[in-house]
Amino acid sequence: MSETEATFTHHTSFEAGEIAGNMRHGKLEGMYEELFAEVIEDGIITQEERNRLDKMADNLGLDRVRLRKLEQALQAAYEARHRIVIKDLSFVDEPPPATIAPLEVATDHRTLALERRVKFLEQRIVELERELEDANARVSVEVDFSDVAAPKASVPDDDPAELARRVRHDPRDVDSLHALFRLYKKAGDTDRQWCVAQVLSYLDGANDEEKECWGTYREAALIRPTASVTQEAWKRLLFHPEEEPIVGEIFSVVVSAVLIGRLSAMRRDKQLVKLDAAQKQDPATTTVQAVRCFHWASAILGMHSPALFADPDYAGFVEMVPGVPPASRIGAQALSGRSAAELAFIAGRHLANYREEHFVKMLVPSARGLEDIFLAALSIGNPGLPLSAQVKQLVVPIANAIEPILEPAAVDRLRGHFLRFVEEGGRTNLQRWAVATDRTMARAGLLLANDLRSAHNVLSLEAATAKTAQGETAPLEAKMDDLMSFVVSDRYAKLRRQLGIAIA
Repeated sequence: MSETEATFTHHTSFEAGEIAGNMRHGKLEGMYEELFAEVIEDGIITQEERNRLDKMADNLGLDRVRLRKLEQALQAAYEARHRIVIKDLSFVDEPPPATIAPLEVATDHRTLALERRVKFLEQRIVELERELEDANARVSVEVDFSDVAAPKASVPDDDPAELARRVRHDPRDVDSLHALFRLYKKAGDTDRQWCVAQVLSYLDGANDEEKECWGTYREAALIRPTASVTQEAWKRLLFHPEEEPIVGEIFSVVVSAVLIGRLSAMRRDKQLVKLDAAQKQDPATTTVQAVRCFHWASAILGMHSPALFADPDYAGFVEMVPGVPPASRIGAQALSGRSAAELAFIAGRHLANYREEHFVKMLVPSARGLEDIFLAALSIGNPGLPLSAQVKQLVVPIANAIEPILEPAAVDRLRGHFLRFVEEGGRTNLQRWAVATDRTMARAGLLLANDLRSAHNVLSLEAATAKTAQGETAPLEAKMDDLMSFVVSDRYAKLRRQLGIAIA
């Protein structure tokens, strides 16, 4: 289906479920933050500027105590970034803002238990690395039989578990995919049979029967589900298996505070993108297909769509523009030349970024930045968290900028998340988590696009851009391998049944 033919409508019996999962933020506090950032730009708060702040707070009906906490956080972030101390010359009869003292040596039993666990795991890693080195040394002196052709193991047509394992390991294993197709045909599972045929067609490895199955049930139009993705389905079926839930839950508590801090930093550095109000789109009346697609996609994913701006001067597909609330601007690559399925993939993947577990990655894309925020969140959940002096210098200012903005209930959530994090081992790999979230977002896009080739087209365009900008090829093959594994998985089959798009 061409872009101009797409209607982006839902099934007549479509029932939108609970709208949840989006990052939450305080719009009024964001307006106050904008004014406060301007006030402290010169490092001084005068009485006149204090009067302006108080007047705005009164006009917006904001709590003065909460605003003083917000000011403390913004001031701490500013002082840490510019290495200065802001002078408040206003005649306000208030005690000086509280600061986070250097963290003391841990004394509580939970932290001590965590320290013991970390030491044990570090020692175990050393032992495993030594064992691996010994094993590699033994392999290096063995005879090399690489030139001897080993007989290929037969594919067990009647063993779905073994076939699924092989395809997970190598989604380009055409022989195993053929066997899966025959197995699902025998079982009368047309939907899973069609999913396998789609992968084989994408790989140009489908036989005549598989091509016929793929072509017969291939939808010319977009999917028209009868239900939206539930929160449970997101976490159990759509999230990538390597996306550790506890990490996302910790980030979800502090992401609103991180957004406020990021906004202030960008405003001071004159890096905020100014959106043209004339480019803002109304999904109910617009004729721009990309905008209609986002509105359609958000309902299926059980989310709110951000404010959308059509900006042909932006060269990319779509990007989040920080603000309170944040918005998205759709660029030239999505505004023209894209098929309906490609737009669906772009929309689904971008909207998945707006989930509260993932949004921090748009604000802080580097693994090092994510690590600093993660440790700051843990230190708020447990102030006795043992940190080295070097790490403290990085983490304490971030915690100082986040904690005052958090409500007491949010701090309690962090305490609970900290205890659960310790119970689950007290270790994580944020680089691996970040890659897994990228895989989750691509899966959300594929669920809506319902077409591997369309996902490939979008990802290959991005890979070409990355190669031009960075001098290297983006891992397109690895991304497509994950999507192919997803298409033939039990999770995908269950999702299709829940949404009412499975082939009967």
